[in-house]
Amino acid sequence: MSVTSITLPCPQPHLRFPSQKKPLRSRSNLGFPSRRLIYAADGVSSSSSSSPPSSVQLPQRIAPTPEPTKLPLRKIPGDYGPPVFGALKDRQDYFYNQGREEYLKSRMLRYESTVYRTNMPPGPFITNDSRVVVLLDGKSFPVLFDNAKVEKKDLFTGTYMPYTELTGGYRVLSYIDPSEPDHEKLKQLIFFLLKHRRDKILPEFHSTFSELFQTLEKDLAAVGRAEYNAPGEQAAFNFLARSLFGANPVDTKLGRDAPKLIAKWILFQLGPVLRLGLPKVVEELLLRTVRLPPSLIKADYRRLYDFFYQSSEAVFEEADRLGISREEACHNLLFTTCFNSFGGMKIFFPNMIKWIGRAGANLHTQLAREIRTAVQANGGRITMGAMEQMPLMKSVVHEAFRIEPPVPVQYGRAKKDLVVESHDAAFEIKEGEMICGFQPFATRDPKIFDRADEFVPDRFTGDGERLLKHVLWSNGPETQSPTVQNKQCAGKDFIVFISRLLVVEFFLRYDSFDIEVANSPLGAAITVTSLKKASFQEETKK
Repeated sequence: MSVTSITLPCPQPHLRFPSQKKPLRSRSNLGFPSRRLIYAADGVSSSSSSSPPSSVQLPQRIAPTPEPTKLPLRKIPGDYGPPVFGALKDRQDYFYNQGREEYLKSRMLRYESTVYRTNMPPGPFITNDSRVVVLLDGKSFPVLFDNAKVEKKDLFTGTYMPYTELTGGYRVLSYIDPSEPDHEKLKQLIFFLLKHRRDKILPEFHSTFSELFQTLEKDLAAVGRAEYNAPGEQAAFNFLARSLFGANPVDTKLGRDAPKLIAKWILFQLGPVLRLGLPKVVEELLLRTVRLPPSLIKADYRRLYDFFYQSSEAVFEEADRLGISREEACHNLLFTTCFNSFGGMKIFFPNMIKWIGRAGANLHTQLAREIRTAVQANGGRITMGAMEQMPLMKSVVHEAFRIEPPVPVQYGRAKKDLVVESHDAAFEIKEGEMICGFQPFATRDPKIFDRADEFVPDRFTGDGERLLKHVLWSNGPETQSPTVQNKQCAGKDFIVFISRLLVVEFFLRYDSFDIEVANSPLGAAITVTSLKKASFQEETKK
């Protein structure tokens, strides 16, 4: 991503452990590629007009023939406001005056278009260009998955890129475009991570989440309520460490500290686009004016790194075969496990519990009967085959991904002039322009889904399975699979599988439950107020 960031007054040391040959691949100046600053075809300066400015003269080129479309061609509405001040004003609306969804929705209504121009945070002075073309419908959104049309280089977090010092000085896989040579090797390594201990996933999930359920039951018995998030995050990390790396964190120097260490590390990366609930002045100065210096969490990151370095010998052997240094491999394994997988579980599991809990006892009873019947029919064991005989359970999980995807915002940069179609019109986007898709609007598109804003548990059963191609949480359609050639989440199938496992394990153990829900910076904060233990078709032992 072509990003210019202010430099902090003090030098920021790389978090690189242990000392190895200095890597050259997949790196650039502090992670900010030396690329031409083309944010639109005509220039780089900010502008209040609805089309890109022309303050910089570029080499003349022949415009490609516009893509054919049967829809009326419409100029992209919207504007960016005056330089700097427009982005600052929009940031106030996004975080404080309106909130994210209202910020996007109000402009959609104003322009009568699901495609328009606006600014996206963090804005000045963390990034020097906040301008994007927003996509808010299910028809235009998939252009972000087309590698021939958009580039994903350094766009994982949007209009800015966190310091590479936070990942050992490396651009990790999430920031690497499929066109770059390192993408294929690193994604192959993550595929190997996910498959080389696949026989441990079911037993380790059962073990760690049984411990979680016991904790919730004890808290309920003691004080009449049980917070899910903290013990749930501990269970999530323990499961990932035990199943993928064969290491129990509690038996190492890491102990039970991983969730809080990861939370701090993620804050240093995502802080500029998070709303923490602090006073506005504090958040603006602390998170959105300058970047938090990586040196403040160097020791914390070292503890995480040491754990993964000492637990990854089998994966390192594969890295050696692929030509990836163990140092670079370790930073990628840490990021994949802690940011992608643990971060996904931290956000999505509470969100899914929220929607299932709110749906009520009738759905709970249906799920319990379906799950227990299928498990009993498969020898009393949870197996892949048994889970395929649970259509309602599978639909519930997909519906949770649809209505509240764990990664709501996705970005890409146009590789060439292209035409994007909404349901009503076609729009020309110029080469170099940033495209931002807000996924919750795309996956709640009323022109695709009936009762789009409602949680409909059986939406994807029977003929409803045809709608799965419009579930987009994984940086690609649910009906497609990740490959080394695309940017779809390498752990897509893994995350879907363990999300199903959570529902299955829960309803083998309980008939129903009640919860209270509050907001948190990442996902929902869940408090369990009752758990009704299984009272029919006695829980099957595995």
